[in-house]
Amino acid sequence: MSANATSLFLHTVRRTESQPFSLGRFALLGLGTVFAAVLANTLFYYIASALVAYDPGFIMLATPGGTIVMTVAPAIVAVLLYAGLVQFTGRHAARVFSIISSIVLILSFIPDLTYVPTVPGSSDAQIAILLTMHVIAAAVIVRMLTSAPARR
Repeated sequence: MSANATSLFLHTVRRTESQPFSLGRFALLGLGTVFAAVLANTLFYYIASALVAYDPGFIMLATPGGTIVMTVAPAIVAVLLYAGLVQFTGRHAARVFSIISSIVLILSFIPDLTYVPTVPGSSDAQIAILLTMHVIAAAVIVRMLTSAPARR
């Protein structure tokens, strides 16, 4: 082997050994995060339904399936975003993710406060439930992703 090939090989080996990211472990963390967020919101859906009568015409809370789908999609996006941040920002991934998540949470309130009141069957109580579900999902996702180390 030439000197250049040897140094390139050693650089590649060192880079691979010091990668701050275990894909298999993070995949399990991501799957667990999505599951926990869905479970928390579904549980809240049923608890809130005991306190507030959902209007069957209000499609967003008509079935728990809507809650599940609308939790799974953002949770998957959040897991993928955090994986990218861990890969590219290293030690600061948790802080950056927490900031981005806070901004996205606030932005997610906008449709619930502007559009949802115009949907047939909506009520202030049901809108409050939707807003609470946003907070629950965000809290579970941020807590699980940022507290568990993604390192080897």
